[in-house]
Amino acid sequence: MTMIPQEIIRRKRDGETLSSEDIAAFISGLSDGSISEGQVAAFAMATWFSGMSIHETVALTSAMRDSGDVLDWSGLSAPVADKHSTGGVGDNVSLMLAPIAAACGLAVPMISGRGLGHTGGTLDKLESIPGYNIKPSAELFRRTVEEVGCAIIGQTAALAPADRRLYAIRDVTATVDSVPLITASILSKKLAAGLQSLVLDVKIGSGAFMVSLEEAETLARSLVGVANGAGVKTTALITDMNEPLADAAGNVLEIENCLAFLRGEKSGTRLEAIVMAFAMEMLLLSGVASSPAEAETLARRALESGAALERFGRMVHLLGGPHDFAEHSDRYLQKAPVVLPVELMHGGYLSSCDARGVGMAVIALGGGRTHADDIIDHRVGIGGLKPLGTKLEKGDVLAVVHAVDEVAAEAARERLLSLYTLTEEAPPARPIILAKIN
Repeated sequence: MTMIPQEIIRRKRDGETLSSEDIAAFISGLSDGSISEGQVAAFAMATWFSGMSIHETVALTSAMRDSGDVLDWSGLSAPVADKHSTGGVGDNVSLMLAPIAAACGLAVPMISGRGLGHTGGTLDKLESIPGYNIKPSAELFRRTVEEVGCAIIGQTAALAPADRRLYAIRDVTATVDSVPLITASILSKKLAAGLQSLVLDVKIGSGAFMVSLEEAETLARSLVGVANGAGVKTTALITDMNEPLADAAGNVLEIENCLAFLRGEKSGTRLEAIVMAFAMEMLLLSGVASSPAEAETLARRALESGAALERFGRMVHLLGGPHDFAEHSDRYLQKAPVVLPVELMHGGYLSSCDARGVGMAVIALGGGRTHADDIIDHRVGIGGLKPLGTKLEKGDVLAVVHAVDEVAAEAARERLLSLYTLTEEAPPARPIILAKIN
């Protein structure tokens, strides 16, 4: 029987449950262009209003995954695993996590994205490295994963092409925030990477796209349920994003932060707690470790031995970057012309922060995009950020602005001072990981 798009749209509009065959046929039409943009928009809006069952969302995700190539890692002896974050400020976890996991025996073919809104993008950070190829050939991608254990690249045109068309239409029809559509968009690309296990970082707070625990849990349960339903072992951690995660926000600065982390210079930080938590989840979920204690021991050994740093350096070199980048990054990373310390006008405890505002300050400096075709200045950003709870005196440095000129630096300095609240009393400690969804 021929699929009639308007009938599928009508049934979803009226709250009916669509069959896997109906959804697959609709996504096939979306991919080959036989379904019009107006019909795709109507389907997205009907889904936004009526929602989808877990079975429908699995079918949608699977159909979008199967709209293009699905990578096959069956020749690898290592378990194939990955991690995805919903995005935040100073969130460079993937850069350290992939080589740590690889040094522990996992294969990590990580398909990452660019910055979205106020959040930084892993690909933008990696493009700070001269020569790094975020779109290698399929052969080079496979060879890097096989030889190093990890490769962080961008989505190719052959992976989940249906997602690109559907997302572009959602973006202009106010349907981006539909949980089933978000779930299918995220997971179709991850499942197309041929994963056996996946861990998800769902962030909440002033620097995240979701601000309530209820919203985050709804999305996390959808992602975990659908990914498991599609045959990929998956868990999610809901994590705090009420302040920048790293002590730097900006592309070159976050690469420098990554290298410092892999050299063991960020111990005791919130960033270390998050990276180690996700490394342990990856090792447990993939079966490489049989207990949390064993998983932590393996992850810390990979970091402290220098094995993770060595993997990062090899990945960079195989994907086109300098052979000695990990040892001599200062020779290759560009520096901003103006560096301005942000000194406090009065003392107190750092009690709260508008983390989204910090991300927007980086964009205003030129380190992010306001339009899709904007050229990023990788040099600029904000470094030396002090964590909430720190007690500072008048004249102490809150952060350091890296800018292209004095005017931009001064504007960022004033903006940063307005984003932090200082109090006489220390703020209560906040948990970094708020919940785990299995």
